[in-house]
Amino acid sequence: MSARYWIGVVSRSHVERGVEGGFAQLCHGKAAPLRQMSVGDWLVYYSPKTDMPDGAPLQAFTAIGQVVGEETYEFAMSPDFVPFRRDIAYKTSKAAPIQPLLSQLSFIHDVKRWGYAFRAGRLEMTHEDFERIAQAMEVDIDE
Repeated sequence: MSARYWIGVVSRSHVERGVEGGFAQLCHGKAAPLRQMSVGDWLVYYSPKTDMPDGAPLQAFTAIGQVVGEETYEFAMSPDFVPFRRDIAYKTSKAAPIQPLLSQLSFIHDVKRWGYAFRAGRLEMTHEDFERIAQAMEVDIDE
């Protein structure tokens, strides 16, 4: 089975926590988006802002990694918040602004309303889109 390619929409400050801890959380901690992934799949984070809810606009791809954990598991961040996570091996990367890529990404159907593609908090993309983004982030996905 070949790898699938995913985008998660998460603020940069939350992405940084995930990269540091080697995990992914998506869609406010829901399990379903993570359960759709398989070991060997790739995840790219798109960060509309630096922080939520009041961070500065960023509009960049901020991390990239490969699913390594078989299980989607719960993690108690507080007594009131127990999100689901998945283990990810992140690559060293540079943030890549989305604006220069808009006309090259197949999931952007209207460059004037490009943000619409990210409304669900995660989406699947093609291998070609993944390669374009990885190149913009200066990541060698073959290593």
